Amino acid sequence: MTRLGVSAVVITFNEEERLRDCLESLAWADELIVVDAESSDKTVQIAREFTDRVWVRPWPGFASQKNFALEQATRDWVLSVDADEEVSPELRAEIGRVLEGRGEAADGYRIPRRNIFWGHWVRHGGLYPDWQLRLFQRGRGQFVDHAVHESVKVTGTVGRLGAPLVHRSYRGVTDFLARADRYSTLAAEAWVRSGRPVRLSDLVLRPAGRFLGMYVARAGFLDGWRGFLLAALYAYYVFVRSAKVWERARG
Repeated sequence: MTRLGVSAVVITFNEEERLRDCLESLAWADELIVVDAESSDKTVQIAREFTDRVWVRPWPGFASQKNFALEQATRDWVLSVDADEEVSPELRAEIGRVLEGRGEAADGYRIPRRNIFWGHWVRHGGLYPDWQLRLFQRGRGQFVDHAVHESVKVTGTVGRLGAPLVHRSYRGVTDFLARADRYSTLAAEAWVRSGRPVRLSDLVLRPAGRFLGMYVARAGFLDGWRGFLLAALYAYYVFVRSAKVWERARG
């Protein structure tokens, strides 16, 4: 197989259930780097079945952990993939064409992410194409922190690929609610730091707007019960975030 000069980097924490599928989808990469945040399950053991380039270190935050992984990369290109994601065969082939000079030349590439909920691809509700900047030239990309999620900043031009990255997201409602609690706390803390007051509309209208936006305006209803449940869950997240800000504002 032609080598493409790609370092695939993955950060992990207690991902024994999903990591194997992720790493198998990256077997074509020239170099595979895994940075683990001291998992208590078999995550590290599984990672070492695929690569000897495994680091275990305390959790410093998403951007810091991913930037540490970038520092270990030695190939010309970096592909950053989360442990609950898989590179589809179509994406692997498209990356090959682009890096071999048979596609659009850029310093980084956004990839459409196909979100899988309850075993099915959810195509509507604003959840696709869910563009993710994940492939970039080494030395031209750096992760930066935001209130909840990190993102990549690339120096240079950014193009788009057409084949999907597969994202097997929440394991179920319980998993969604647990993450919503963590993420809404982080978002609420950032809101309080900004000094913007919380209003009644943030508690009532914003959650309703999120539900209607996903389920009606962005045709989430076409995904059946999954579309309804996701719109309701995302609306719940918006409400809880605003409620936490309201609570903090009143001591």
